[in-house]
Parts: sequence; C-alpha cells; structure tokens
Amino acid sequence: MQFSISTILSVLAATAAALPTEKVLQKRGTISATPHVEFSSSVGVLGCKINTNRVAYWPMSVGCDNMCVKVSHQGRSLHLLRVDQSGGAYDMSYDAWNTLVTGQNATVDPTMGGGVDMEYESVDMDQCSHLLHDSDGKLAFSAANSMNFIASCISEPNSWVAKNYGLWNIYNSICTNGVDEQCTLDLNVSNQPSCGSSVLGINTPLTTQNVTNIAYGTGKAVAAV
Repeated sequence: MQFSISTILSVLAATAAALPTEKVLQKRGTISATPHVEFSSSVGVLGCKINTNRVAYWPMSVGCDNMCVKVSHQGRSLHLLRVDQSGGAYDMSYDAWNTLVTGQNATVDPTMGGGVDMEYESVDMDQCSHLLHDSDGKLAFSAANSMNFIASCISEPNSWVAKNYGLWNIYNSICTNGVDEQCTLDLNVSNQPSCGSSVLGINTPLTTQNVTNIAYGTGKAVAAV
C-alpha cells in the first residue's frame, strides 16, 4: 500500500497533537551521561554509514536540524550524532562514554560505571560531518523504513536533513539486510523512492556493510544483530 507525502504529514501532525509535551533540547546544559552498547536509530539512519561509536541516545525527539551535540568532560570533548531517542536516559555510545571518562577508547582501556556529569552544547550539523562515511557527505537513511521522518523534514525545506539526506536500499539500521544501492526520491514522479536495479525494501541478507558494537566492560568488537 502506498501513501502520499501529504497523507504521512497529516498523520504525523495528528499524532504529535495527541502526544504529551516532551523534553526539548536546549542550546547547552549538563547531563548525567550513561553508556549504551547496541546501536539503533528510531529514524532509520544506517549504522554502516556513520561512526556508531559516536551516537547520543537522549530523551528528546530527533529533529531535522538539531542532530549534532558536543559533549565535554574534564577537558575532553566529542561530537555525537542524535539519531535515536531514549526512554529518559542520556545515553551515548559506550566507546564515546569511555573516552570522555578515561581519555582512552573502550577497546584500549574499557571501564564500567553509571551516570557521569557532563556538559553538552547543541552545535551545527557541519561539526558532525566527520562522523559520516561512504555516503557522499549525506546522512544515510533506509529508503524503506525512514520515510515518515524524511517526509517531516521535507516539509521543512530549509532544514539540514531536507538538504542533506541520502537514501539507500538497506532494510535495517544495522545493515544486515537489503542492497547497498543508493535511491532517489522525486515527488513529482512518485511518493516512493526509486532504487535503480533493486526492488525497494528488498530483505535479502547483506554481508558487506557490517555494524559493530563495543562490548560493555571488555571492549571487544561484536557484530550487531
């Protein structure tokens, strides 16, 4: 079943009106940061095309402009991508948390612990550009499973995502299924992306675009499943 962009936007607006007021990302502030092991993205960002060791999982919804934060602790700073929303915690990738706490990557000197007070600042997305890879400078999304978010950003044509998103025919965020083929979206032609030689949403196994998690406490690399 196909849905028009206008239909998607109408559903999104109605859903948003029914939701309770949620936390809003401030320009800067202090958080109690906690480690997060398994990569995920509620808006369909592809982990195989970003640095999954530099991701923030915070209570605020992911927006079309405010996806990059600079987090600092004891003179150390890292830039993180906000591509998922937590249930209330200020989580970040385990390696990022470990690096900010100890000054060493989790693969070198893994440590364990809970909430650590850190400062953050919401910054321009350009400051997170080094966290994108194999995507022609675009933030890569699953063509089959990100269209609600993409449609909401297209409705804000001057937003960063509207101007800088890319679509790939990879089925899931951990990149274990689909085809590593870039897609295009021309709303004058169709409401669905076109993915060249492959069928949109194909779910065949994909073995060339691995996403790796860093195991908590051991620092060992583990394939995301």
